[in-house]
Amino acid sequence: MGYGITFAPLVPLYVLWGAIAVAVVLALMLVFVRSRGWAVRALALAMMVLAIANPSFTREDREPLSSVVAVVVDKSPSQGFGDRLKQTEDARAQLAERLGRINGLDVRFVEAGEADGETDGTRLFSALNATLADVPPDRVAGAILLTDGRVHDIPSEVAALGFNAPVHALITGRRDERDRRVVLVTTPRFGIVGQSQTITYRVEDQGATPTPAEVTIRRDGEVLDRRIVTPGNIINAPIQIPHAGPNIVEIEASPIENELTTVNNRAVVSIDGVRDKLRVLLVSGEPHAGERTWRNLLKSDASVDLVHFTILRPPEKQDGTPINELSLIAFPTRELFQQKIKDFQLIIFDRYARQGVLPIIYFDNIARYVQEGGAVLVAAGPDYASPTSIWRTPLEQILPAEPSGRTVEAPFLAQLTDAGKRHPVTRGLAGSETSPPHWSHWFRLVDTRAGSGTTVMDGPDNKPLLVLSREGAGRVGLLLSDHIWLWARGYEGGGPHLDLMRRLSHWLMQQPDLEEEALRLIVRGRDLLIERQTMADSVGDVTLTLPSGVTRTVTLSAGEPGLWRGSVRASELGLWRATDGKLNALVNVGPANPREFAEVTSTTETLAPFANATGGDARRITDSSGHVTLPRIAGLRTGDTFRGEDWIGLKMRDASVVRGIGVLPLFAGLLGLLLLVGALAATWAREGR
Repeated sequence: MGYGITFAPLVPLYVLWGAIAVAVVLALMLVFVRSRGWAVRALALAMMVLAIANPSFTREDREPLSSVVAVVVDKSPSQGFGDRLKQTEDARAQLAERLGRINGLDVRFVEAGEADGETDGTRLFSALNATLADVPPDRVAGAILLTDGRVHDIPSEVAALGFNAPVHALITGRRDERDRRVVLVTTPRFGIVGQSQTITYRVEDQGATPTPAEVTIRRDGEVLDRRIVTPGNIINAPIQIPHAGPNIVEIEASPIENELTTVNNRAVVSIDGVRDKLRVLLVSGEPHAGERTWRNLLKSDASVDLVHFTILRPPEKQDGTPINELSLIAFPTRELFQQKIKDFQLIIFDRYARQGVLPIIYFDNIARYVQEGGAVLVAAGPDYASPTSIWRTPLEQILPAEPSGRTVEAPFLAQLTDAGKRHPVTRGLAGSETSPPHWSHWFRLVDTRAGSGTTVMDGPDNKPLLVLSREGAGRVGLLLSDHIWLWARGYEGGGPHLDLMRRLSHWLMQQPDLEEEALRLIVRGRDLLIERQTMADSVGDVTLTLPSGVTRTVTLSAGEPGLWRGSVRASELGLWRATDGKLNALVNVGPANPREFAEVTSTTETLAPFANATGGDARRITDSSGHVTLPRIAGLRTGDTFRGEDWIGLKMRDASVVRGIGVLPLFAGLLGLLLLVGALAATWAREGR
């Protein structure tokens, strides 16, 4: 219960202050002239001014409110190392019992830091702010953090807390913890395919005498290098970038004896491979309607550097026309097919026949170029069925189908084969979902005999139309019709020529996302999608390895033809691995090297400066044997320091809420009348003397 006095002036404030000024002046004049009865007259003036000020006595009925303390329990993954979880639960039980003994204290427990696959690092102060969001600052007695000390959202200043009370940190873990970790110094984000990038790193030993470490460097799971390094030394590691897209590099150090965990013995870098330019050589044997289709496609791709030659006059068609009036440039056969052939990622022969332009030895070079990793596409017309077919060259050893010498001249619709419905080059082509396909007719097909390779499209009587083949380290494509330009021109509605030609050329140039057999991990929001591309009828289970080392088996279900999928919750940040026994896949969820696992030894040093600034403390709760011993907890009403050698304190508050108010006006009604009349009567009586 509280008492007080309030004023509710009957006139504006400036009138009240004017009346006070006049009353003070008159009272001073009475004193100055030594008037008899000046005190009675001054009292009467004061009564009149008070009557205008309208004072009231108030009585408040107050109910005291409890002080609030928040206990934030760290449940981050690093708390799982050693016996920290047991220590945390023991300390939590003791805290609940001791805090419950303090009268007028409301205790709020909250767990924070659980791995959710999105948040990087341990964020205890965010949980603290959320817990006390509905509590006025004058009710907060303090906060207690039960953690291993590795907290990543410590405010830069105490004022950011929003309350003036101590923050205490009770640290789990042992003083003698040992750990080895790999620290990345410089990490490139991008690299040109075919070139190298340098990663700089060092190995650190914490809590132990530094000993030499064996470091293994892997790229996409393949071991690149092993070396012995001295902890503390900065090491440069050159990494070759073999393909476009993510190149995942792992740097793993051997463990030390009695190490806390090996999770941070490995650091991960994802380098996105970027192709400088894809060099493509297009050789057209003669001008024809489909020539511009290939040229337009390749010129429209900014990543392609196209070299295109059209043979306007083969040697057998000499007519005496001067060369300088006939050709734009001579065909540099020796330079292209002997000196610089390996500079090209793809060579396309468009309706090309043996015409004496390319010596036979150059076809030998092309066959060897494919075997060593190059790519050749033959877009065939009647030339392929003729006696001058390029089949009748050393290319015979790499081409997947032998011409029979006949061509089919009749309208037909290209069809996807069973293999074509699964193959990434032709799967899901627009128009293929109906039967017959919703695209235009073609009118010519080169007949071939059965050969090697995979037929993904066929024509009349199931004759091969598009055949794909792997030869050595390279690839070959054979399109047995020169009428794809009808799709490009929109004849009968056209067809998906752009998709087909682009996928075909990229498959030939070994684009990773067009592989027939592939295992992929894809992050979709909070889920991890496992995708298996295959030409087979079934797939096996996939084993997932989480960043923490836990394994999980996932059974895939069939999706569209050639694709099998599964999905799991991406519950941890870091590098995930997948394998089905044949193929492997890696992907990062969130940052490559989560802060939670960067430093895992427990420490008081991180939180001590902030806790001390609030008047609190940061101290360990375990002795050398690992036994949990908490300090005494005291409730204090005043003071700036809330810690001692064996105790910590909370700032108990005197907050209350008003339940009722009583008001007694002094100059209202009979009481006010009596006061004023009494003052005037006293003045009159004094004057009467």
